[in-house]
Parts: sequence; structure tokens; C-alpha cells
Amino acid sequence: MVARADFETSDGAGGADVRFTGRLTLARLGDLPARLDALGPIASLDLSAVERVDTVGAWIVTRTAREHGSQITGASEEAKRLLDALASDKSDYRVHRDRRSAIHRMLEQVGIASTAVWNELLGIIGFFGAMLMALGTQLRARRRLRWHAIVTRFQTVGVDALPIIGLMTFLIGIVVAQQGAVQLRQFGLEVFTINLVGRASIRELGLLMTAIMVAGRSGSAFAAQIGTMKLTEEIDAMRTIGVSPMEAIVLPRVAAATILMPLLGFYASICAIIGGGVFCWIGLEIPPLTYIQLLRDIIPMTDFWAMLIKAPVFGVLIGVTGCYEGMQVRQNAEEVGQRTTSAVVAAIFLVIVLDAFFAVFFSSIGWN
Repeated sequence: MVARADFETSDGAGGADVRFTGRLTLARLGDLPARLDALGPIASLDLSAVERVDTVGAWIVTRTAREHGSQITGASEEAKRLLDALASDKSDYRVHRDRRSAIHRMLEQVGIASTAVWNELLGIIGFFGAMLMALGTQLRARRRLRWHAIVTRFQTVGVDALPIIGLMTFLIGIVVAQQGAVQLRQFGLEVFTINLVGRASIRELGLLMTAIMVAGRSGSAFAAQIGTMKLTEEIDAMRTIGVSPMEAIVLPRVAAATILMPLLGFYASICAIIGGGVFCWIGLEIPPLTYIQLLRDIIPMTDFWAMLIKAPVFGVLIGVTGCYEGMQVRQNAEEVGQRTTSAVVAAIFLVIVLDAFFAVFFSSIGWN
């Protein structure tokens, strides 16, 4: 077993003689620095019994010797090299405890986080404005529209996402139907499970879950791809040869997400309705034909239009957020991962906030 850092003391002329034992390494120090500080005058520091010492351990020995005017003895060659390197450093690196109250520290963290979120939001809005300017430039010169790049993104954003979105929303439809039936059975109203599944799938669940999946799948891919291109200086090379990265990289991705979100949202809603229908058929013994007929009477067209209005907005939001975070990569590969995570978190957060706004807006105009 690796010995933890410790010391023994004995009375000496002019103060205590301290003899260290074990390993003076960061992982094995424990409370040794605090116990050293609690001692009185220290005359000497003996390192002859130390098994190993690292930079942190050598710094503690050097600091203690400097404070008490102690003599260091018994140091190995490795320890001597570290002690000599630290001997010329006269800075005081003592760590002082943060004595502010917990409420003060909490408010500080909330303020820092709020400022970061606000700056991020301003950055996304500015990036969206730059994208609109690039779009206007392309619309004025139709020959510059990159339809091939947009169609290529259809494969990654839409077609490849169909299996996971379909499976996920199908299972969610089953869960919603099962939970709704359990609650409605108490009142003998199991048939209204169809109302719950139909309206929730078309108006909210299908599109919202699709947006979350696209943000996690395609938004993160946008951020990672563009971030990697920033690190390999492909973006700078494009600007050098006169190609606008906004037109060549950002617009095709945002356009693909915007065009495909209504289609994916409708597909997800149908899969959720099918999942609810399977449960109603097996669990509630409602025939599929009856299920479909009741859905036609239950779901108003306003729910369908509400979904079609929200879907492109969510697509733009996801595409812009993913591309913006990718463009913010500056230093190293680790930042690519951080920006990819930020893209997913920011996109999902903004989608949910906008969905709440749309819910209030549609309710206020009578689309209940």
C-alpha cells in the first residue's frame, strides 16, 4: 500500500525538528499542509525518509522552510532538483479560503451564468443577421444558389434520421396512450385516450420530440463539422480564394434543416398516432377503423397548421445555433467538443422556450 504523507516532530534547538515520511505527492498529502501550519517554530526539515516527492510536495517544503527559516536536510537528488527550481521563486502562492457567504457565491455564479447566456443569445442573433445578408446576396444572383449542397444535406438531416425518429415517437405514442388510459379508466372514459394521443401528437409531442432529436443529431453534427474545418483552417482557405463560408457552408445546412423539419414533424406525429393506435387496439380493444374515424373528428385543422408554422422556425433555430457554435471554435480539438455540447443545449433550450411562446400565442388567437 502506498504510504500517505506524514511527519514526526522532535524538540530541537530553536524549534521543532520535522522528519517527513511517506510520499510528498499531491495525491497523498491529505491534511499535511494544515498540520504543518499549526506547528510552532520549525528548526529543520528532514526528507531522508520520503519515498517520493513531486512539485506540490517540494513547494510545501520550500514554503515552510522560507516561513520559518528552517534548514532542509536528507533530500534525494530528485527532491534537490525540485527544491532548487523553487528556491528562486519568492511569490506567495498560499491559497486563502473564500470567506464569502454561500448566498453571495451563489448569486455571483448566477450572474456569471446569466451574462454568458445573454452574450450567447446576442451572438446567435448577430450570426442570424449575417446569414440573412448572405441569403439576400444569393437570392439576387440565383446562379449562386447551392442547390446540390442543400440536397446533399437532406440525406444526413432527414433520410438518415427517419428510423430513430420513427421508433422514438412510436414508443412515445404507446406511453402516452397507456398513461392516459390508466388515468381515464378511473372515470370510465378510456375512449378519450384517442383525444389525448391525437391532439398531443399533432400539436406538440411529434414536432417537439423531432426538434430535440434533430438538435441532438444534426445540430451537433453541424457544430462538430464546422469546428473541425475551423481548426484545419479550411474556413480561412475558403475566404482566401473568395468563397463565402456563410454561403457555402452555413446556408445549405440551415436550409436543409428548415425545409425538412415540417416533413419530419409530420412523420413523427403519424408514428406517434400509430403507436397510440396499437395500444388502443390491443389494450383497450378499440378497432383500428374506429380509431381512425374518431381521430378525423377530434383533430382540428388548426393543430395541423400550428405544427406547420412552428416546424420551420425550429429548423432555422437548430441550424443557426449549430453553425454558430461551430464557427466559434478557435483553439484546439477540446473546444470542438465543448462547442458541440453548447450547440445541443442551446438549441434544445431555445426550442422549448419558443414552443411555450407559440402555445400561448396560439391560445390567445383561439387555436385551442
